[in-house]
Amino acid sequence: MSTPSITIPSLWDDAKAAAMTEAERLVYRSNLLGSDKRVTNYGGGNTSSKTIEIDLLTGQKVEVLWVKGSGGDSASIKLDGFATLYMEKLRALKGLYRGVNFEDEMVDYLPHCTFKLNPRAASIDTPLHAYVPKPFVDHMHPDSIIAIAASNNSKELTNEIFGERIGWLPWKKPGFELGLWLEKFCLENPKAIGVILESHGLFTWGVTPKECYETTLAIINEAASWFEKKSKGVAAFGGAHTKSLSAAERRAIAAKLMPRIRGLISGAQHMVGHFDDGAVVLEFVNSKNLKSLAALGTSCPDHFLRTKICPLVIEFDPARPDLPIVEQRLSADIATYREGYQAYYDRCKHANSPAVRDPNAVVYLMPGVGMFTFAKDKATARISAEFYVNAINVMRGASAVSTYVGLPEQEAFNIEYWLLEEAKLSRMPKPKSLAGRVALVTGGAGGIGKATAARLLREGACVMLADIDETALVAAQVELSAAFGRDFIRGVLINVTQEEQVIKGFAETAVEFGGLDILVSNAGLASSAPIAETTLALWNKNMDILSTGYFLVSREAFKVFNAQDIGGNVVFVASKNGLAASPNASAYCTAKAAEIHLARCLALEGAEKQIRVNVVNPDAVLRGSKIWQGEWLEQRASTYQTDKSGLEDMYRQRSMLKRSVYPEDIAEAIYFLASDASAKSTGNIINVDAGNAQAFTR
Repeated sequence: MSTPSITIPSLWDDAKAAAMTEAERLVYRSNLLGSDKRVTNYGGGNTSSKTIEIDLLTGQKVEVLWVKGSGGDSASIKLDGFATLYMEKLRALKGLYRGVNFEDEMVDYLPHCTFKLNPRAASIDTPLHAYVPKPFVDHMHPDSIIAIAASNNSKELTNEIFGERIGWLPWKKPGFELGLWLEKFCLENPKAIGVILESHGLFTWGVTPKECYETTLAIINEAASWFEKKSKGVAAFGGAHTKSLSAAERRAIAAKLMPRIRGLISGAQHMVGHFDDGAVVLEFVNSKNLKSLAALGTSCPDHFLRTKICPLVIEFDPARPDLPIVEQRLSADIATYREGYQAYYDRCKHANSPAVRDPNAVVYLMPGVGMFTFAKDKATARISAEFYVNAINVMRGASAVSTYVGLPEQEAFNIEYWLLEEAKLSRMPKPKSLAGRVALVTGGAGGIGKATAARLLREGACVMLADIDETALVAAQVELSAAFGRDFIRGVLINVTQEEQVIKGFAETAVEFGGLDILVSNAGLASSAPIAETTLALWNKNMDILSTGYFLVSREAFKVFNAQDIGGNVVFVASKNGLAASPNASAYCTAKAAEIHLARCLALEGAEKQIRVNVVNPDAVLRGSKIWQGEWLEQRASTYQTDKSGLEDMYRQRSMLKRSVYPEDIAEAIYFLASDASAKSTGNIINVDAGNAQAFTR
């Protein structure tokens, strides 16, 4: 096992717990357990407490089950994440149960057991907790326990490690029947403190919440310690077959392959990628038994639901890294996987099974390089990778002391295409308009750039912020991460005039998110000087940033778009001055005009491949804009013979609509051009300048 030899410590604070209600102690216990991935994976596991509450209608004391609701995560769950149900009514459900062939119908009865009209939906694991005749119950998915549960002699191993303290039950899909099995086991084994469920996980209990929590940790630690001793000297996964490439080489290959994979699997919906080349992953992908173990799939239902029936192993020899061959073969390999998935569906489907879902792999394993995972959003792709790391740990442990056994194919299908799971998926909110899309925004730390990133993030996009100012970039990334989640935002230093930095920035985007859909080319500067005072250096600086810089980022974006072959979108942030001349700003105006004409050329070039290129022309966006700080502000105030404070009002009064233009206004136009709302527009210009007749397009 890869579990560290250092045991998981108890973090229970008696003083803190004493000041809590019983329900609050359940939240406390859950958060402590969920905070350590050696205890359970993201969203996995379940906790419950049976408490005495006052019934609102009768004023009488009643026993109530508090149990983690459907879809919650133990590490972050709060009180409103728990379902509450009358125990008396849950026990009464036994009289309605018609047998294992009808157990799904029991889920429909759970809302009728709700205490205090709690809207939190009870999970399918509710009967498992309800019928364990103990007040406090934990159900966790630690790698060390699942390694026992996924061994072909898991019952014997359980007895060898724990004796009669921990029982064992054969595989049974979670639900009412398994709840009755657990109850029967507890009644027949009153001295037991827990049970291992084959191919599933661990149940433990206690008479106090602290005892329950510490029993859970003790059993996990005991299993980890046993595996550490038993597997000492045993070559993991049959030993190494090949060696890893360097970290830089691994990331370079990921940057090259991920957009290609993404394009091949983004038919129904754009996918987002995640790359993991951690030590655990590399040990597995470099091993002799990679193919045979990967083909078995995962065992725990939680792992399986996140990672599919099995991963796709990419044929690659790190000793002879012929990447073009891999790229040529990818399309056929992915098509073969899809055919295999369809065959699996056809073999296992029932008369009432939901229609086949996305047949593409979630997990892609590459010797010497690592693991790619793809999902509908970045968080899900990352979590899928974490789950497969859990599965790797399980395979390591099980194969070191026994033979690893994956979930049987039919059982796996029954979990994946469970009608209850389908109903849960149907209740998911409609995807946002940019869900699954990846954007790179240059000048991302400035006013327009940050407002644009926020607008795209609000619609579900992942955003790579690019800027030359490291301090401002970090601050913007922190701000946007706090608002939209760390999974959706990344930052990279790019000076758009430096070719190597631009290439590296797009490679980073491909590795972090799997590819690119939207380029917002917004990096800029502004200069003001009469022509006689315009130096060659000033002229070249404008051309370097506003013309060459826009060319460089567009070229790299087109490379990614071509690799994906699913279209793309470029939005240039130019200026009213690209259409309307302005005094004492010849270098700036000329460079902006070059931007606009470059966009027209790219629109012609990209149309055949569904790559759209459009332009937004702002004017006088003072608030939050870096270019309006320092000399440019002073120069424009001097040109128009006003002071700094009067400049914004001057611009407002100069406009036809007599309105100020803000970064959010530009961001709205960019979002429109970046979204499918403008799917039939390319080569266009939207002026966001409050009206300027000189800048009317012709």
